[in-house]
Amino acid sequence: MSRENPRSRRLNEAVAEAIAFILEEDVSDPRLELVTVTGANVTKDLSVAQVWVTAHGDEARYAEVREGLDSAKGRIRSLLSQRVPMRQTPELRFEIDESVDEGMRIDAALLDVPPTLAAERESADAAVASPDETGDDSA
Repeated sequence: MSRENPRSRRLNEAVAEAIAFILEEDVSDPRLELVTVTGANVTKDLSVAQVWVTAHGDEARYAEVREGLDSAKGRIRSLLSQRVPMRQTPELRFEIDESVDEGMRIDAALLDVPPTLAAERESADAAVASPDETGDDSA
């Protein structure tokens, strides 16, 4: 992957922000409720904009979001051309960003992890290292 220069970074951010606004304000498809734009990457020739979105849920929810985005793609592209000045308006390609949901699943799984052997050893070592309650100081 090539490095972003300041100009392309600004364009990517502008596209992501504009599409986020469009999804929130101008698209009324219930399949796209609570969809968040997490990033965008516009090719150098402005022909394609890869747009990542997150939609909390499972595969069924992701499929629903993909259908909604495909259905609204033309309208989103048209509104994007009005909001972000470019020589040409790129073709939009939406991808589901599963990283947030995956992080939430990992976090939930970690809450259910039983104590590890190391934790059991630490608690056993702590019990051995604590002072004897019998009052006998001899070693």
